[in-house]
Amino acid sequence: MSEPEKSPNWERAVLEKVALAAVKEQRVARHWGIFFKVLGFSYLFILLFLIINWSSDKNLETIGKHTALVELQGTIATGEVTADQVISSLQAAFKDENTQGVILRINSPGGSPVQAGQIYDEIKRLRAKYPKIPLYVVVDDLCASGGYYVAAAADKIFVDKASLVGSIGVLMDGFGFTGTMEKLGVERRLITAGVNKGFMDPFSPVNPQQEAYAHVMLEQIHQQFIHAVRAGRGTRLHETPDMFSGLVWSGEESVRLGLADGYGSAESVARDVIHASNIVDYTSQEGFADRFAKKLGVALGKNVNPLASFKPAGLQ
Repeated sequence: MSEPEKSPNWERAVLEKVALAAVKEQRVARHWGIFFKVLGFSYLFILLFLIINWSSDKNLETIGKHTALVELQGTIATGEVTADQVISSLQAAFKDENTQGVILRINSPGGSPVQAGQIYDEIKRLRAKYPKIPLYVVVDDLCASGGYYVAAAADKIFVDKASLVGSIGVLMDGFGFTGTMEKLGVERRLITAGVNKGFMDPFSPVNPQQEAYAHVMLEQIHQQFIHAVRAGRGTRLHETPDMFSGLVWSGEESVRLGLADGYGSAESVARDVIHASNIVDYTSQEGFADRFAKKLGVALGKNVNPLASFKPAGLQ
């Protein structure tokens, strides 16, 4: 083949190589461009986050004399409103030297007796450590069971006339499926090591001994609840035969019974009782990542925990 015939093919090959090299270079440049853009946005996001946090902390330090507010909104339980969240918020509120008084605003149906008890004990500890800083509970719609357990530790409890207050009792609920299983022809095969390992199994007939034991356990927790209420309310409490039966009262009736001290909102208590109308919210706020990790952990725990279907005693 002659040299002129080879030339066009040679030129085409060179052009293809140059074009491919250019494409590769563009891809590399684009990848590096994306990388530096992501890096830049991340840097700006972190810087903005630090500035916001710094500004928030600075505002808390320079706000002057104020009333500290901590919210307890929802069921007191792991994955919802936890004792750790409420306690850390209360600790921050009491620690600020400009705090004139603390308001714990509650709107809760109750929840875990363990976590309610932990918050109750921490309130008592903080009041002893900071005797000049009072803590008042303000009830929104509902302060029942575990919510009232927490409220009983306060110096005073303020409600609305239509608030629902009380439910001083303990429950352990579940379902029984034995009749349904018989109709469907399903046989329950439960193998345990330990005669009470299948305690209150919903797919087995009720065991009278286990049921009696559950009643004893609930009564013990109920007495702990009653003791906390009596210790917290003292002589203000006008006990009636059904006060600790689990009944709920209106805010108006709760004041008559001594379960609450009077009427008020967060704003009126800050203004008229604490005499520091400037309110600063100390409620701990979880970020999206924290909430996602917690929900994921709870979900995984339910999948791997053989006792996940057992609902323990609750103050609800």
